[in-house]
Amino acid sequence: MLRVLITGVSGVGKSTVVARLGELGYKAVDTDFGGWCAPTADGEALQETAEPGWVWREGRIRELLDAADAEVLFVSGCVPNQGVFYRDFDHVVLLSAPAETVRHRLLTRTGNPYGKTPEQLEAALRDQREVEPLLRSGATVEIDTRAPVDEVVARLVALVGGQ
Repeated sequence: MLRVLITGVSGVGKSTVVARLGELGYKAVDTDFGGWCAPTADGEALQETAEPGWVWREGRIRELLDAADAEVLFVSGCVPNQGVFYRDFDHVVLLSAPAETVRHRLLTRTGNPYGKTPEQLEAALRDQREVEPLLRSGATVEIDTRAPVDEVVARLVALVGGQ
């Protein structure tokens, strides 16, 4: 099984891209939803939607990565402990966009309320300045998401050989 991590700061399009991959029939998991995250790596999910600063529930992520029930697995997320699993992924793809694009997306998106308040927006843009360089250093591929979603998805599909 090929495993691809799709990462990036809030507002770069991870959820949109992983949803589109799912629509195309790929096994695609958005770890921001579904109880994949908790306040601690061995903790229980307190709710279905992740909060800023939460981490992957490492046992649950390990089970997901060890399951061989699909030729390709796309996992999206951006959490402090994701680096623990980098060696388990064939590709770590950083989705990126300029700050003005991220700002606009956070303020206008409808599927996730994070980034709407001035404090959240400031935190998200600070993460872009401080966290994105760390993500870039661990990435094997970077894709600028100013491109149309279908183009971004096509690049990801090509990365896995169109399987």
